[in-house]
Amino acid sequence: MALLDAEMERYKDSNFVMHGWNEMVYDQNNWTGLNTGSFLLRNGQWELDILDAWAPMGPKGKVREEAGKVLTRDLKGRPVFKADDQSVIVYLLATQREKWGEKVYLENAYYLHGYWGILVDRYEEMIENYHPGLGDHRWPLVTHFVGCKPCGKFGDYLVERCLKQMDRAFNFGDNQILQIYGSTHKSSASRRVKRVRNETSNSLEVKDELGLLHPAMKP
Repeated sequence: MALLDAEMERYKDSNFVMHGWNEMVYDQNNWTGLNTGSFLLRNGQWELDILDAWAPMGPKGKVREEAGKVLTRDLKGRPVFKADDQSVIVYLLATQREKWGEKVYLENAYYLHGYWGILVDRYEEMIENYHPGLGDHRWPLVTHFVGCKPCGKFGDYLVERCLKQMDRAFNFGDNQILQIYGSTHKSSASRRVKRVRNETSNSLEVKDELGLLHPAMKP
């Protein structure tokens, strides 16, 4: 079975998939009822429409500050601060469920992302003990670098630390594809690649048992 096949079957009638809980969003209007760290979004008019509805509270300045007051007033547990993308989408779903809710899937059985501060230093352990596709704390779909803002002035973590760990994350993901072709990075911290096996003279004769390759890349 290819990676995410089972999940995609669950999502077949949905256009927008995020980590979250229906009861927290729709019943409690809780601002932490979902997480926008990573999400799956189809390409179509419905998606363009919800992005258009999502975006107006985002511009810096008075608009964002005033929107933050509305979100704090209407969403359970939200502190007072300017509008943020997560609160806005909770607000849209909670107040316009009939318009958007039918095509939104809030996923909590499969981990669409995991926190980088926990994952990145465990990559070697993950490689040794687990495999892609588990979709839980052992191997989430992607590594989420929440709090890292290397292009901005105000991040929660040092830029140097974020960039170093992003390199490790890239090499970790890259290895999952390179290993199919018999290669790997020399280490999680190295961009240099080495050959680890030479099973065939044709590198395209590969077995993609976990369904990691895009169909167009398969022989």
